[in-house]
Amino acid sequence: MPENNLHGQVWVSELNSRPEIRGAFARTQPIRFYDTTLRDGEQTVGVVLSPQQKLEIARKLDELGVSRIEAGFPRVSADDAEAIRLMSRASLKAELWGFSRAVKADLEELVRLGVHATIIEAPTSDIKLKAYGISRDEVLGRVREAISFARQNGITVAFFAVDGTRTGLEFLKQAYLAALEAGAAELVVVDTIGACGPEAAEFLTREVCAWAGPNVPVHWHGHNDFGLGTASALAAVRGGATWVQGTINGMGERAGNADICEIALALRCLYDVPVAMDLAKVREVSEAVCHAAGYQLEAWKPLVGENLFTRESGAVASQFHIPEAIEPYSASLVGADRRIVLGKKSGLDSIDLKARELGLDVPADARPAILAEVKKRAIAKRGLLTDAEFQEIVAGTAKMKMSS
Repeated sequence: MPENNLHGQVWVSELNSRPEIRGAFARTQPIRFYDTTLRDGEQTVGVVLSPQQKLEIARKLDELGVSRIEAGFPRVSADDAEAIRLMSRASLKAELWGFSRAVKADLEELVRLGVHATIIEAPTSDIKLKAYGISRDEVLGRVREAISFARQNGITVAFFAVDGTRTGLEFLKQAYLAALEAGAAELVVVDTIGACGPEAAEFLTREVCAWAGPNVPVHWHGHNDFGLGTASALAAVRGGATWVQGTINGMGERAGNADICEIALALRCLYDVPVAMDLAKVREVSEAVCHAAGYQLEAWKPLVGENLFTRESGAVASQFHIPEAIEPYSASLVGADRRIVLGKKSGLDSIDLKARELGLDVPADARPAILAEVKKRAIAKRGLLTDAEFQEIVAGTAKMKMSS
């Protein structure tokens, strides 16, 4: 299992270590991740992944240390069926999971493909039941039948209560217990439309853990509609979840799913919770998924954004040699490079650092003129200067000094 030594690489608030905060996160076993990039993530508007692309992403997820990979929904997609066949032959260390509704035909396709574990989903909220036109008794019957059929065919089941966070507690408990009685091995607490705040996520997860008992693993599956996907997942871990479901880069419908890599980083760095993920490989995997899916990330996105370890501001550049003064964790922890760029907001220290990086000799008395020209050009182009443009400015300044 990948593990990261944090010594000298994390500089977060000591308040996170207070017993009343850290104690709720005490863990001896690592939090594990169930990745649904290839199923729920592909539901991102406009994204279509080929079977070969799914195989390559699965290999990257495997290298990252993801414990389970949800390979797709083969009943409704021949491409997903082909992707599962490819992954099944790829000797991945991660477990390969399928996805199914509480429908026998969905499960028969998983049996045909030789899939040994699956999510089985069914709606539980009154809103969803009304939308599907089925009653509570009908959905309970479908859940029991589907899970029983899966178990008869040797398939391990995690029951996924769709819109669980908007389901009445009494009926949600009834649905989960019915699933366990039918043979489900694990339960998933599901915030289908990101409608649950962190405090409620913790409360509900703790309730489900109590209903299930100590021997039933409980997952959290959340979305990011209020920008709380990571916070709610952390709260669910505090409430007792031992698995977190989500995607790379937070891909998914609407505002996306919870980002499993952000969650792993926060657990490890803020709360010293062991995680089954190699943080040093996150940025590489993020880039591979972006390339395959054909989208770009915000430059300021946590953990994987291009700007995280890039400094333009002169005030910050003066502290560049002391990473802990301007960053909460080291670039090396997540496999990133630190760099100085030049633009409108640069200062004299920025000029020194960039000159040293490029091996240029810039006399102290030439720095103000060089900085002024850097700012002038950056404003004119409304962007950053390239290294070549900076070298041109330095050379031009040297010629002016020689001619004078």
